[in-house]
Amino acid sequence: QVQVAESGGGLVQPGGSLRLSCTVSGRTDNTYTKGWFRQAPGKQREFVAAVGWNGNTYYADSVKGRFTISGDNAQKTVYLQMNSLEPQDTADYFCAAGRFASVRVNEYKYWGRGTQVSVSS
Repeated sequence: QVQVAESGGGLVQPGGSLRLSCTVSGRTDNTYTKGWFRQAPGKQREFVAAVGWNGNTYYADSVKGRFTISGDNAQKTVYLQMNSLEPQDTADYFCAAGRFASVRVNEYKYWGRGTQVSVSS
């Protein structure tokens, strides 16, 4: 059984920062990629960032230069540092684990329940 759990969401003003954490526990292959996705109300879930087992990182164009994904403990814990937050970053953020580094939702097998991020003045 694999469990994915996110934490760190909250309310922040535009221009502020938040750090999300994701812990993956249970039987997972250490070569799994860990990714962050987000879903705003009324919109489809979209890719944000991912980190592969070898440390390679991938970002959506909308967050490049503002968000940083990192991991430790063989990527069992993954972080998403979000800086210069904008109102359009408001969404539920989900952590996921999958065999391949991909921007596609269906490439990730294990998902957390999400954590809410609200950017508003």
